[in-house]
Amino acid sequence: MAGNGQAIIDLDRKRMTAMAEKDVAFLNTVLCDGLIYTHSSARMDTKKSLIGNMESGSTVYTSVVPSKVVAQDLGNAVVLTGEARISVMAGGKPNSFGVRFTDVYENQNGTWRMVTWQSTKLPE
Repeated sequence: MAGNGQAIIDLDRKRMTAMAEKDVAFLNTVLCDGLIYTHSSARMDTKKSLIGNMESGSTVYTSVVPSKVVAQDLGNAVVLTGEARISVMAGGKPNSFGVRFTDVYENQNGTWRMVTWQSTKLPE
């Protein structure tokens, strides 16, 4: 299973684009049912609450652009670390900031799914 790093970097870029485009069908496929998503504000979401907040409009990602992404291929899991520039409307207020993140994907019966996300705001 080694050699999956670049494929997962590409998959995660598609996941970020899907968040900005509210592509719920793709997100339902790529996010693990047991997802733990920790925002840079320390707020935590599950797959259901993350997608629900996007659908309700309480959290609207307008842009998520990764950079400096590095993959550690562990065989059945790939750990991504990198930075991202995020623009979001949260609670009706626009916000734009940079984060450093760790993101983990697991191969689940032949399908790669994101199982966790943890981000920390970068100093402005």
